[in-house]
Amino acid sequence: MAEPNWYVVHTYSGYEKKVKANLDKTIENRHLEEEIVEVRVPMQDVIEVKNGQRKTVQKKMFPGYVLVNMVMNDDTWYVVRNTRGVTGFVGPGSKPVPLSEAEMKPLGIRTENITIDFAVGDPIAVVAGIWRDTIGVVQRIDMGKQTATINVDLFGRETPVEISFAEVRKMH
Repeated sequence: MAEPNWYVVHTYSGYEKKVKANLDKTIENRHLEEEIVEVRVPMQDVIEVKNGQRKTVQKKMFPGYVLVNMVMNDDTWYVVRNTRGVTGFVGPGSKPVPLSEAEMKPLGIRTENITIDFAVGDPIAVVAGIWRDTIGVVQRIDMGKQTATINVDLFGRETPVEISFAEVRKMH
């Protein structure tokens, strides 16, 4: 089977999350998980100041666009292209062009294969970064961003924290 690549899909403005939800549902219904691997709306944290209050909010990095990691063939092209809210793929004419490695790096998407020796539910120790010497249980793993989410005790509350694979090791 061909390797999946990241493609940029143009959507109606404000429909990015709806397109992602629709695509996720279609992938599940048609059992296309092997061909359409991931649908992503890239977000970034932005600090807004309103009424003198600083607040961190998530904003879309590319309003009107959704990233899709997929194996391009007639079926997958048709499914994505005919999803409600999608206006088309980004590329010359009607031929979608996959993103290059250099274009994906600033988006926080890594493609090199990495293997990890822990899974959801495993205890891990943080060995680097600001959470160094923290121990937590893996709640979620994101292979695309190469991060693990653990709960840490912050001011007496369990708080989810995303940590790079490079900063953790499995506890034995």
